Amino acid sequence: MKAAVTYESGTVFQHFGHTEFFKIYEIADGKITGSELISSGGSGHGALAGLLKEQGVNALICGGIGGGAKTALAEAGIAVYGGVSGDADKAAEDFAAGKLSYDPDVMCSHHSHGEGHTCGDHSHGGEHECRHGNCK
Repeated sequence: MKAAVTYESGTVFQHFGHTEFFKIYEIADGKITGSELISSGGSGHGALAGLLKEQGVNALICGGIGGGAKTALAEAGIAVYGGVSGDADKAAEDFAAGKLSYDPDVMCSHHSHGEGHTCGDHSHGGEHECRHGNCK
């Protein structure tokens, strides 16, 4: 199995549609057996699901993600584990071991976000629209 993590400087990047890199982890028997860093090539929201599908990714670990991206990933057969923050390698290890803490309802529903906010760093329960005005 392959899991991709939105990646920036060793941590889970918090806005799926703006991620510049993914770290893709090979997982077997509950352990990481290899990993590689790939560039998104500047692809936007819509193309990222296709990029991950081409890489054979089965699961995506990320921070904030919009509804359209979640739909595109689902159509590509990629499970989404959103609302994750912190160290990317640790998140992948926890995922491989079946103990990743994530928010299945994380949702960032608009894209006119200001700088400085990470949608995945908090839990609102249910659908969240980043109404605090500083989403990234």
